[in-house]
Amino acid sequence: MAFAQLTYRESLRDIEACLRCMQSKLYHMGIRGSVSRSTLAKANEQRDWRIYEDFAKVLITQARGLYADEPFGIDLKQTVYALDSTIIDLCLSLFPWANFRKRKGAVKMHTLIDLRGSIPTCIFVTPGKTHDVRMLDEIMVEPGSIYVMDRGYLDYARLYAIHEDRAFFVIRAKKNLQFRRQCSSPVDKTTGLRSDHRGVLTGYYPSRYYPDKLRRIRFYDSEKKKSLIFLTNHFQLSALQIAELYRCRWQIELFFKWIKQHLRIKAFFGTSQNAVKTQIWIAISVYILVAIVKKQLGIDRSLYSILQILSVTLFEKRPILQVLSDTELITQNQQPDFQLNLFDL
Repeated sequence: MAFAQLTYRESLRDIEACLRCMQSKLYHMGIRGSVSRSTLAKANEQRDWRIYEDFAKVLITQARGLYADEPFGIDLKQTVYALDSTIIDLCLSLFPWANFRKRKGAVKMHTLIDLRGSIPTCIFVTPGKTHDVRMLDEIMVEPGSIYVMDRGYLDYARLYAIHEDRAFFVIRAKKNLQFRRQCSSPVDKTTGLRSDHRGVLTGYYPSRYYPDKLRRIRFYDSEKKKSLIFLTNHFQLSALQIAELYRCRWQIELFFKWIKQHLRIKAFFGTSQNAVKTQIWIAISVYILVAIVKKQLGIDRSLYSILQILSVTLFEKRPILQVLSDTELITQNQQPDFQLNLFDL
């Protein structure tokens, strides 16, 4: 299944045909038995997807250690996470358990990534109808960390739980925000900032769900000509840093785009819920493995370039560093060249 991700195979029959034609080289890839489509289909249906989840978590722990000092655009010592989800469309007739709309099926991949290296730390695969805000109940909040979210996660009771866990959040507010200003801080409007206020929520339910003080920051995006309002419980960072943190949230969108374009998670080899989750977790494991190889070997290439090179060199018995590096072995001919000229000028 990892071979299918690296080479972008389209079906179990495709995997079987490609691997069987390379039977003499399978042992060196770690495949010690014959490859059968029926065996793969049975494993997809019966082998618990949590096995691959646990393996991916081991790789995630290793990758986060390698990327612990990786810059992400803002000079902060705190760990910064971005939380978001992406929808993976499915055919409702083939995946009847993945209810989304009346005539459409889908699953949601809720992901929490560490912005240092864009490493996913938590992933939850749910039916498409699952609301994003419910994932705030599933993640383990780390004290001192910063969580950056879009307004789909705006729930004051859950945000207050993050605040009580001594963590910080930066979230985009909705237009109907009810907020009473208590004090203001000066801002440099040439940077796009418009205001930096501190106060409390005034709505009946919001004021009870979040009784503590909040910080409201207004920012105008001149490129998109859009006004943004951010809410945060972090009072030490500057207003511009808060706006930059939300801008860095875009890394999770790039992560979703990357894995959908370059890994096999939009077309599945099985129709059961176990098969879908198995394939998604194997794809995440491949992504993490490529990130680990890039960092451990110090390769100055993009993840996309590494993935493309591996896809055509899986059956070659060459050191992976030699395959992925730009250096070429040049053999110099020590013997003099006695080749005669064909034409005498």
